[in-house]
Amino acid sequence: MIPHRSIRSYVLRQGRMTDAQRSAHERLLPVYGLPFCAAPLALAQVFGRNAPVVVEIGFGMGETTAQIAASNPNIDYVGVEVHAPGVGSLLRMIEARRLANLRIIQHDATDVIEHMIAPASLSGIHVFFPDPWPKKRHHKRRLLQVGFAHLLATRLRQGGYLHVATDWVDYAEWIVDALSKTELENCGERYSPRPAYRPLTKFEHRGIALGHAVHDIVFRRPP
Repeated sequence: MIPHRSIRSYVLRQGRMTDAQRSAHERLLPVYGLPFCAAPLALAQVFGRNAPVVVEIGFGMGETTAQIAASNPNIDYVGVEVHAPGVGSLLRMIEARRLANLRIIQHDATDVIEHMIAPASLSGIHVFFPDPWPKKRHHKRRLLQVGFAHLLATRLRQGGYLHVATDWVDYAEWIVDALSKTELENCGERYSPRPAYRPLTKFEHRGIALGHAVHDIVFRRPP
């Protein structure tokens, strides 16, 4: 049994929502949102079909999430995010692009993975550019702790993958070391080439502009 991690990996900032984001949040979250509950989701019922399911943790403003979902209509996606402006932004894109294969959970990802996702139920997990918490005294807030990495690994089915991208080299090393302590296998010698399904994000462009190398880390559950 993995203990519940009480230290949060995020700070819930009171970011300003635009009128459009607020309207979408109020109008569309009941349609495309999944309320938190302490029981595993019946994913086939959520999407009305049996298809591979990928969870994305921390989708920000949702541009990458919407693009991936639109490009892969045969895969279902669940985006998890705590910040309301980003949720409102992605809801607008879901409606505008008529994305029937994308749902949102506005809640802490550790609780969602532990309680709402059944073991061996996911084909993939995406964690793109999580907060690096660069100061050493804040490393305890990093999302990819060993305990959470083990929990993520249990939610993947055989052959399922966990894909993390970061532009902070010390966090990349931290992530590889944490995932190496799980039953997952590294798909690269240490890092992997950027998979074709992951588009360049605004965070990646920002990191490249600052001279930060971007590292894609892909681990897979053995078949």
